[in-house]
Amino acid sequence: MQINLMGRALLVVLGSLAILAVSAGLGFAQSTMPMPMPMQKQTVAQTPNAIVIKNFMFMPMALTVKVGSTVTWKNLDGEPHTVVNDAGMFRSAALDQNDTYQFKFDKPGVYRIFCGIHPNMKATITVQ
Repeated sequence: MQINLMGRALLVVLGSLAILAVSAGLGFAQSTMPMPMPMQKQTVAQTPNAIVIKNFMFMPMALTVKVGSTVTWKNLDGEPHTVVNDAGMFRSAALDQNDTYQFKFDKPGVYRIFCGIHPNMKATITVQ
């Protein structure tokens, strides 16, 4: 009787392990050869003087440009965002997904920007 009970317990444990292995994608016929990692496509080309709005953040959060440079912001979020200078020098309209906004910086200084819709989104542009 006790051997029969232990046999059943062993079957339950082995069955549970098999189910866990299959659900974890391990399977019993798993290859030991490493699979190549797929190449990930960049979402935005590396453009000079560009700031991407993604995941409710300005990226990069700090940018240094030369006097006379134009900075371009592009919203990759599904939510609208704005680009606002805290000194009131410029303010974009609401940017929907894939919309852009540009501003030309003619004077040196430190410009603090934020999103008027989501004020916790902040960045700094230093113009030299």
